[in-house]
Amino acid sequence: MKSGTVLRLSMTHLSIIGLGVLMIYPVAWMIVSSFKPNNMIFSDPGLIPKALTVENYITGWRGYAGTSFGTFFANSLLMCAVAIIGNLISCSMAAYAFARLRFAGRSFWFAIMLITLMLPAHVTLVPRYIMFNSFGWVGSYAPILVPKFLATDAFFVFLLVQFIRSLPKEIEEAAIIDGCSKVGVFLRIILPLASPALVTTALFTFLWTWDDFFNHLLYLTRPDTFTVSRALRTFVGDAGAVSNWGGALAMSTLSVVPAFILFFSLQKYFVQGITTTGIKG
Repeated sequence: MKSGTVLRLSMTHLSIIGLGVLMIYPVAWMIVSSFKPNNMIFSDPGLIPKALTVENYITGWRGYAGTSFGTFFANSLLMCAVAIIGNLISCSMAAYAFARLRFAGRSFWFAIMLITLMLPAHVTLVPRYIMFNSFGWVGSYAPILVPKFLATDAFFVFLLVQFIRSLPKEIEEAAIIDGCSKVGVFLRIILPLASPALVTTALFTFLWTWDDFFNHLLYLTRPDTFTVSRALRTFVGDAGAVSNWGGALAMSTLSVVPAFILFFSLQKYFVQGITTTGIKG
């Protein structure tokens, strides 16, 4: 290998490592600072603390308005589980219909679905709030979870459509010849083969629901219904200042643990699901 090529590769790797360090540094600082006493978080901003304490985790876990962070974590996990189930059921059914079934206006409705990807969520914010408020759903999880069962996440429908289109039709035709119905083909053939795309859908649904702050701030009004992302906002006072930096950093550190565990445990399926969705248009 020529020296010029080696130099270019070395510079490329160093640049990537440098960018990786820049991206990881804020997370590392948050984790380290969560173990520092409150009065040393900003006076000692380095990654090597001069003093360590777990008091931030104790005070932060106490939560807000008599509700501990254990309840907030349970609420978030429950919401994510229901959201994943809703998206997997509704989006996989819609994707199978668009990818394999023949019905009037299929191309038109598929185009309409793709157009919704370009529509910012804030455009429909006011009418959605008015509609959910008229249903009496504001203050509950219904405005966030019910749409998951109606295939409203067009990104996941498109992702699954592309994956299903990449599957060979001969397998389905053989199953139909053997007497399998369309429902049987969907349940016994499509879903098992589409497991990488389904895992990708589940992973993204978990991350987006877990990290969602705006909708939780908008619709969840009682402390006993708060999720982790909504509860972290309680550390910010009315004047916009954080009242307990140590507790906020400690609970923020705990809040990223489930996402890290889920992502790294499903990374193989996630990569496979992403890389195989564009094989066939």
